[in-house]
Amino acid sequence: MGKSVQKITEKVSLIASKETWIEGLAIQQLIRTSELSGMHRVAGMPDLHPGRGYPIGAAFFTTNKIYPALVGNDIGCGMSLWQTSAKVSKVNLEKLAKKFEHVEQPLGESWSSIIENRKSEKGITTNNYDRALGTIGGGNHFAEFQAIDEVYNQTVLDELGLNKKHLQLLVHSGSRGLGQSILVEHITKHNHDGLNLVDEDFQDYMVKHDEAVRWAELNRELIARRFLEAIRANGNSALDINHNLVSAKTIDGCDGWLHRKGATPSDKGYVVIPGSRGDYSYLVKPLVSKSDNLATSLFSLAHGAGRKWKRGECHGRLGHKYKREDLYRTALGSRVVCGNKELLYDEAPQAYKKCETVICDMVDAGLIEVVAKLRPVLTFKTNGDCSS
Repeated sequence: MGKSVQKITEKVSLIASKETWIEGLAIQQLIRTSELSGMHRVAGMPDLHPGRGYPIGAAFFTTNKIYPALVGNDIGCGMSLWQTSAKVSKVNLEKLAKKFEHVEQPLGESWSSIIENRKSEKGITTNNYDRALGTIGGGNHFAEFQAIDEVYNQTVLDELGLNKKHLQLLVHSGSRGLGQSILVEHITKHNHDGLNLVDEDFQDYMVKHDEAVRWAELNRELIARRFLEAIRANGNSALDINHNLVSAKTIDGCDGWLHRKGATPSDKGYVVIPGSRGDYSYLVKPLVSKSDNLATSLFSLAHGAGRKWKRGECHGRLGHKYKREDLYRTALGSRVVCGNKELLYDEAPQAYKKCETVICDMVDAGLIEVVAKLRPVLTFKTNGDCSS
C-alpha cells in the first residue's frame, strides 16, 4: 500500500507519509475518537488537523450508532466544479474582481421560481433558511475561478466536459444555518452522545441530515449560477461532492455508518482536492481496484490541503511581513477578493500545507490518479463582514 499508510493503533489508520507534517493534537483526537462506543475503525487523511474536540480530515465507521457531533454543524459541506463559457484568454483580473458586488445578498424575486422548482425536485421542504440559499458563508468557504494548468488525462476531461480554454468555477460551501440548527438541536438534547439505531431520535436526525445534504447541494448550485450571471457566462456542473455527512456503508463485511468530517468520498466518482487560494487544486480519479486500500482509508480522501495554523493566530504570524494589500495577489498571479481583514489573514496560503504533498501521499497509497492540475485565477471570499 506504499509508505503513505500508517497504522497508528488497531483501529486507527493515517493516510500520510511520515514526512507529512500532522499536528500531534490531531492524532490524539483521532485516537480518542476511535475509543467512542460502537466505533469500529477510524482513518485520518493527509490533510488531518485538529477541530473542536474531533479531528477534521477524517472518516469514522460505527456499527451500531451514529454521532451527529462527528459530522458537525455544516452538514453537506462540499465542492462543486462548473465548466464556464468564459475564456481564460479574455480575463482581466481587476475588471473581474469588480463584478461580484451583489453575490452575498439574498437572492431576489427573480430567483423565486427557480428556488421553488429546485427545492421541489430535490425534496426540500424547509423554508426557514431560504434567505441563505446561494450564499457562501465564512470560514474556509469560497468561490474560485480556475484555469486548467496541466492535463494528465484528456479522456477524463472530455468525459466531464471540461475545456482548457475556458474558466472553471469551484464552489465550496454547505448547509449554512440549517446544518447549524440541526446540530444545536441534537447537542441540546443529547450533548455529544451518539444515537443508537433503535433510538427514537435516530430516524428524526437522519431525515433532517439528509435534507440538509440536499440543501447544501442546492446552495452550491445557486452560488455557481449567480457567479456565472455576475460575469455574464453560462456553465454546467461537472461534479458535486459532499464531505461532511454520515451514510450507511458496509465495510469489512460489517453493516454500519460511515461519518465523514472534512473527508471526500472515494466511491462517488471524480473529485477535486483544492489547495489554498495561492496553491494549485487537483482533479483526481479515485482508484477502486484495490479493496484493501479502500477499506483502510474508509472509502475516503483528503478534502483539501489542510491547515498548518489555527484561525485567529494567522494575523500575528503574518502581519509584520505582509500588509493587507499584499494578500490580494498570490504567488501564482491570482486575485483575491476578501473585504474582511481577519479572514484575509486566516485563509492566507501560508496557513495551509502544500496541496501537492497531500496529493502525493494519496497517490503513493494507491488511492488516486491525478487527472489535471487547476490554477487559481480569482478567489472570492467576501466583500466585507461575511456571515458565517
